[in-house]
Amino acid sequence: MNKNNGGVAPGRPEARSLGLANLDLVVLTARDEVGEPLIRDLQRRRARVRHVWPIPELLPGNADVVLCDLIPGLASRLPWIPGKPTAALIVLIPSPAAEIDLEQLRKCSPHAVLHSPYGCQAVLAAVTVARSQFAYEARLRSRIDKLDENLRVIRAVERAKSIMMDEGNMREEEAYQFLRTQAMARGVSIGTVAAAVMESHRVLRVG
Repeated sequence: MNKNNGGVAPGRPEARSLGLANLDLVVLTARDEVGEPLIRDLQRRRARVRHVWPIPELLPGNADVVLCDLIPGLASRLPWIPGKPTAALIVLIPSPAAEIDLEQLRKCSPHAVLHSPYGCQAVLAAVTVARSQFAYEARLRSRIDKLDENLRVIRAVERAKSIMMDEGNMREEEAYQFLRTQAMARGVSIGTVAAAVMESHRVLRVG
């Protein structure tokens, strides 16, 4: 018999549950002939499923993945808009014949879209893609934050150097070495020292 995933046979419940086991999922859809099989499938995969219905004015965001029907005004119900998403969002299209509000879909910025009927593999694929996209965006935001911080430090250092050059008769290299030496001696970043120089200058000018 062929084996996969460390000896788990494909098609067995153990294999099907590996992708969603222990994930916190919030499902916001009616428990009807379409929604009920979706919820049961997620539970069979050993996910921790919370069903919320009707859809509240503010969706819960304390989960790994939120699966929610595409309804009018959905974007305004997301707790992280504007801001950083706190969970991966999968928008559900419960009816194959439903007309999709593409503008509302764009405003929600979902990490994946799942159309009914919700086949087992389609659900697993949607959750996998959503979590991957969510993690990718989080990494990008982290990098952007670091770049923004580096830019703020560079500007602060340049401003501090300019102050010392103008008022301390220092050359540019001397001003930079002073900031660097002070940072090393105090065990802080050069940006912190530069900010202190700017604050001292501001206080002296006010005084």
